Amino acid sequence: MQFGIFSVSDVTRDPVSGETPSEAERIDASVTLARHADEAGLDVFAIGEHHNPPFFDSSPTTLLAHIAALTRRIVLSTSVTLVTTNDPVKIAEDYVMLQHLAKGRLDLMLGRGNTGPVYPWFGKDIRKGVHLALENYNLLHRLWREDVVDWEGEFRTPLQGFTSTPRPLDDVPPFVWHGSIRTPEIAEQAAYYGNGFFANNILAPNGNFVPLVNFYRQRFEHYGHGRPQDAIVGLGGHAYIAHRSQDAYREFRPYFDGSPILGMSSSLEDFAQATPLSVGSPQEVIDKTLGFHDQFGDYQRQLWVVDGIGLPLSSALKQIDLLAEEVVPVLRKETRARREPGVPDAPTHQSLVKAKYGDQPARQPRPNANRGDNLTGTSPYQDAADATPAVYPAL
Repeated sequence: MQFGIFSVSDVTRDPVSGETPSEAERIDASVTLARHADEAGLDVFAIGEHHNPPFFDSSPTTLLAHIAALTRRIVLSTSVTLVTTNDPVKIAEDYVMLQHLAKGRLDLMLGRGNTGPVYPWFGKDIRKGVHLALENYNLLHRLWREDVVDWEGEFRTPLQGFTSTPRPLDDVPPFVWHGSIRTPEIAEQAAYYGNGFFANNILAPNGNFVPLVNFYRQRFEHYGHGRPQDAIVGLGGHAYIAHRSQDAYREFRPYFDGSPILGMSSSLEDFAQATPLSVGSPQEVIDKTLGFHDQFGDYQRQLWVVDGIGLPLSSALKQIDLLAEEVVPVLRKETRARREPGVPDAPTHQSLVKAKYGDQPARQPRPNANRGDNLTGTSPYQDAADATPAVYPAL
């Protein structure tokens, strides 16, 4: 099972110091967090995507490429890539370039986000949000698996003889998680393709996402990918840890109370009891997380937010240390002992390459020669199948 952290990249006033960090400081802090998580032995670092203040993560591929160059083993991911307002062709190219730079240490989570105005900012209609998500991923899926794509849909110009470059590393696309908090069509799409499904598991009552996850598991089996318990599930969470429970509540309380999202409707104690928010000692966070297992069944990825709502970098770094040293080792042991036989691990690039090629060498696409007009003739790659030639539009 994979354990890690994810950030929503908010730039929020620290209610204790009264200071608001600059965007530059928060960007630098996110890099520091990712490097520290890698050094501490966590498995995943994920960043979101927003295009409005008070967030800084408008270009997750740029940030993750920089982090990839500074880390060694941690898997890099997104806590959302906006599949609705990004061109799927650009997603295909940008994330495969990142996959190459990260040497395979990459997957991504596709979703619609939670900012309504982003749709018109990018020329899209929010009333078509679900349809955009479905159609855009259908195209993205093909772009990563077919050397030459002819395609026509509702939301972008048609493609004729199009090849997305570069091709995926080892001709194995990044693993995709589909994220949703309420939309069965997204869970259905994840199940149809045998992809992962991620529920953020924050800001909602305990067990709120269980029906959607169970629906995804049922449809995963329906499409022939395995048993319901074989479906690939990820969960989020929000944690604040101290060695003593009373210290955790005392330190976290001003940040909770000062949050316009968390602290406006209930006390910290009531919120922590009623929702997946984990506040307390390492053992209390362990127990709370094992409760997720009891609710959702075996799952493959657990991520926590540790840096939001104005917490200073020093506090977030301390959270990573406590997770890596006192929480995650116990959770690894306990979840392994509880896991039903045959339930798969979270896919990695290495496991996907092994599943596709076995002991044979992986494909390394090599383009045919440029014929003089920046095109390569009827076949883009030296080993491309003759049955799928590129036929370019007439000029």
